[in-house]
Amino acid sequence: MAYIEPRKNKKGEIIAYRIRVNKGYDANGKKLNPYQMTFKPDPDKSDRQNAKALNETAVEFEKKCKQGYVADSKQTFRAYSEYAMRMKERAGVKHSTLVRYEAMLKDINTEIGHLRLTEIRPQTLNVFYESLEKTGVRKTAQRAAVRVDFKEFLKSKKITQEELHKKSGVGMMTIRSAINGGNILLEKAQRLCDTLGVPLTKLFIKVRDKSVLSNKTIREYHRLISSILALADKEMIIPFNPAAKATPPKTKRPKVNYFEFEEIERIIKCLENEPLKWKTLINLLIITGARRGEIMGLKWDAVDWEKSRIHIHLNLLYTSERGIYEDTTKTEESERYITLPQETMQLLREYRKWYITTSTAYGSRWHNTGFLFFQERSGYEGMPMNPDSVNIWLRSFAKRHELGHINPHAFRHTMASLLLHGNMDIAAISKRLGHAKITTTLDIYSHIMKESDNESAETIADIVLRKQMA
Repeated sequence: MAYIEPRKNKKGEIIAYRIRVNKGYDANGKKLNPYQMTFKPDPDKSDRQNAKALNETAVEFEKKCKQGYVADSKQTFRAYSEYAMRMKERAGVKHSTLVRYEAMLKDINTEIGHLRLTEIRPQTLNVFYESLEKTGVRKTAQRAAVRVDFKEFLKSKKITQEELHKKSGVGMMTIRSAINGGNILLEKAQRLCDTLGVPLTKLFIKVRDKSVLSNKTIREYHRLISSILALADKEMIIPFNPAAKATPPKTKRPKVNYFEFEEIERIIKCLENEPLKWKTLINLLIITGARRGEIMGLKWDAVDWEKSRIHIHLNLLYTSERGIYEDTTKTEESERYITLPQETMQLLREYRKWYITTSTAYGSRWHNTGFLFFQERSGYEGMPMNPDSVNIWLRSFAKRHELGHINPHAFRHTMASLLLHGNMDIAAISKRLGHAKITTTLDIYSHIMKESDNESAETIADIVLRKQMA
């Protein structure tokens, strides 16, 4: 039953009533804070009318409380988002996705984390999205640019990359990035300088990314906020999901980045004189159209020598807190078999011989992890490679051969475009790519399909119309 408590001013006059409804007890037997609301008498009504309205309000409030329709007016977005992340993890959301969510939540909670869930309105979110569109609001972590030849500096200090990695706790990929002149996180640059015993300003310059967030990124923020508020709506903590009524910026799907046939031919030709490991790895990326992590996650037991195919069922990933780790493929549909041409199978056989010879040469230092592509640095022989090392190697490879920018995912798009131009069935292409739905393939490669349709029109005209006119 609802409990009604009068609230009086200093003169002892009743100015309002507090209506409370018991929530019950938690699992430990502790009494929960009650639901409550405030009723203010209408000065234009009589005491009898206000008393009737008070009783009706109390009965209706108690009914809504029991039915679960009363919002939790005290819980903040920040507190609830922590609970929502735990629910996502329990539901099986992949670790790499959760890491991305946590990074976005830092920015989101800075703006709306202090607000109660019931205070958030569509306008609240629209103002936040507008702020993200303005120049200088990108809130990525501060970074540092190398101002010296870092490799030469390490030589002058007589310290190897491996020693610096072990003493500072900074990852090898970050150290190599510094050696290659790339920007690294300011916090990691400071740790490197502390280990080397020099001030930060001697080796690095502080930089901060002040570029505008893209509409695509802002919509990612919107989707995360919406998913958290949707859970609160589902749990009847809020009466509705305000994000469903907000207006995030519109986006256009960018055209996929892929190589023309002549460019692929040149890349393959340039690979001929590269180390066998990298030649094989890049060949598989080109031929299979598989994702970078899927190729890096290949083990020898995934190679079917008799049927000339590979089994894609693992994904190799990296995060700073977990390091290199195995995961399942992106979706259940991403697990698949991909048939390889004989040329690629022959390359794999050559690579297998080199692999056995190399692993034997390492002797007791070899870590028998079974991965096709492995690290060769001291202490890590045979361990899986950081997937980011593919991007780093490709940058160096492209620079040596003056090929322009190359990224692993462009090979995936290239394979799809070549098959589409070859009029291969879209369902077969979608299956080879590991897409969950054919509509995903159609959506991503719609502009390429339009080009293929134009070519088909010309081909039909050549066969049916122009042949008759000749």
